[in-house]
This record gives sequence, structure tokens and C-alpha cells, in this order.
Amino acid sequence: MNNLHQQLASGSWQKLSLYEQMGNIGTEIGRVIRAKKQNDNVSFINAVDRTLELFDLTISDRNRRGQLKEIVRAREVFLDSLEESPEYRSNLVEIDKYFMHFAMAARLNL
Repeated sequence: MNNLHQQLASGSWQKLSLYEQMGNIGTEIGRVIRAKKQNDNVSFINAVDRTLELFDLTISDRNRRGQLKEIVRAREVFLDSLEESPEYRSNLVEIDKYFMHFAMAARLNL
């Protein structure tokens, strides 16, 4: 696997709290949204790849065993939102709002 987030993949990701991890995923989702709005397909694909990598790093984090169901479902809903006819009727704006709560909690050091 070619890690886009090399430093995080080398172990520093596991040092972050769940709020920080999910907030960082949300940051990448924000980049997905911006690239999509600008019709920048290259940036869109790169942001999707980075988002998936952060999801996968979070899923593989041994500290997240108790939260795996929600993290894996969030990844599934994110991917669903990229489809033309999403099965869950998900959309990137709503997913971005969901992840914003994690970013705010991380800022408050919860």
C-alpha cells in the first residue's frame, strides 16, 4: 500500500484521539467537496484516496476496536455519497456536518 499520509501511517495516527482522527477525516471530506464544486477531477480523486486512507488507518488502529462498527459504517456512507444514486440517500454536505462535530470536540480536547 502506498501511503499518502506517510508520517501518520508510520504510527503517529494511533497517538491521536478518536475525535482527532475523525476530525482529520472530515478535513479530507471538506477537500472532496471543494474539488467536486470546482469540477477538479484530479483533486477530487486525490482527496477521496486520502479520505479512504485515513478511514483505513482509523479502522486498523487497535485503540478503536470498540468503535469499529460506527467507523466502518461512516466509511460505507461516505463511499455511498459518491455514487450517482446513493443507496442510503447520503450526501457529502451531511457527512461533512457529521465529521465537523468530531473536529469541534478535538479542538475542545475532549
